[in-house]
Amino acid sequence: MRLLVVEDNRNLMANLFDYFEARGHQLDAAPDGVTGLHLAVTQDFDAVVLDWMLPRMDGPAVVAALREAGHEVPVLMLTARDELPDKIAGFRAGADDYLTKPFELAELEIRLEALVTRARGRQRPHLLEVGDLRLDLDTLEASRGGRPLHLYPAGRKLLEVLMKASPAAVPRDRLELALWGEDPPDGDMLRSHVYELRRAVDGPFATKLIRTLPRVGYRIAAPADEEDGDEA
Repeated sequence: MRLLVVEDNRNLMANLFDYFEARGHQLDAAPDGVTGLHLAVTQDFDAVVLDWMLPRMDGPAVVAALREAGHEVPVLMLTARDELPDKIAGFRAGADDYLTKPFELAELEIRLEALVTRARGRQRPHLLEVGDLRLDLDTLEASRGGRPLHLYPAGRKLLEVLMKASPAAVPRDRLELALWGEDPPDGDMLRSHVYELRRAVDGPFATKLIRTLPRVGYRIAAPADEEDGDEA
């Protein structure tokens, strides 16, 4: 398994790395919630091990943002909170499993293997479609109405995040996180990238798919999914 561990306790992190790497698994680490969310939305993992109490962004907020962005990677939350209301809050935020501290590493491994097995058994979308717009996640080729679209890497990443969330809107900060992590560049570079994406996706076509929601963010939606009040 390729696992992302989001945990600020260095001793626990070291124990997890020693145990799982010795058993042939690959681990990446994040010491806070913002970094963990960035890694989870920009890289592919079989599962995420997510602590509840984290600097900068707590575990429930991380998994909620991950689900809002359209990512279905299995998430197992680790926490010392063992009361039923806490467990319910974790599951409602989007977690798939919940393990209270202290715990046995062998149990954590078994739970993760079960989550990954179930996730692999579900059909994963390799082709995203919104109206006549398509993005193949295997080949990274985009097309609209059968016409190939030429996209830069940043535009392709924006398109993937927007299409996975469609028809819901994606807030600006989520898009910036997907592109630059926790250190976005100065100026409104996101607007520039969205402008270039619009030129490729909407420019040659009468029907516009990319919409701006003022003071919220952006979304991609087919005409049937559009709501009154959006502004292009």
